[in-house]
Amino acid sequence: MLKNKSYIGISFIILIFGIYAVPKIIDKIQNNEVVKGNRLDKVNPAIKGDEKLVKIGPAPKFELVNQDNKKITNETYKGKVYVLEFFFSTCPTICPKMNASMLAIEKSFFGNPNFGIVSITIDPENDTPEVLKKHAALLGVKSSNWNFLTGDKAYVFDLANKGFNLYAGENAKVTGGFEHSGLFALIDKNGYIRCRKDDFGNPILYYDGLDKKGVRNIQQDINILLEE
Repeated sequence: MLKNKSYIGISFIILIFGIYAVPKIIDKIQNNEVVKGNRLDKVNPAIKGDEKLVKIGPAPKFELVNQDNKKITNETYKGKVYVLEFFFSTCPTICPKMNASMLAIEKSFFGNPNFGIVSITIDPENDTPEVLKKHAALLGVKSSNWNFLTGDKAYVFDLANKGFNLYAGENAKVTGGFEHSGLFALIDKNGYIRCRKDDFGNPILYYDGLDKKGVRNIQQDINILLEE
């Protein structure tokens, strides 16, 4: 009698599992979500619609001069994916780390004509085109699509603080005399600021250029935008 009850219990569990699982398996087959491959842990899941990069809004327009004394605008990068930062050449604190991160990004996409970098100085009184050209050479910059830009100080500060909402300011009490964000902005081929979501589903807005994870994330997302 006990054995019969056990069989009945097992049969009931199997029945419940079938009712729950079979429709889901059918859905996966119909939606082509069944994993193909010899080893499940070697197959990368496809990016679903709700996991694509968030479109924050159009990047602010800008018009500045680069290290070759040529006018560069946001239209220069139309049709290209690019990363943008604010920095200054004599920065003794976070800029060396930002430089290293940007150089790693440059190396990853070197030779791709559809990718570029924009570095805008917040100390234009010192960072003339000539100074920026020497700075680029000192860093070992190779990409022709990496522009170091300078211009009117008030214009640059407005672009940083009001345009991109990336803090930049003067402060005589700090080393170097200026303060600024260590974040990188990612802009797509159509001129829109794009980003991924955090673990809670919120847009991160910008990428941490001082953190290895932030640099890795932006490299992954550059690839996504290049394929769009």
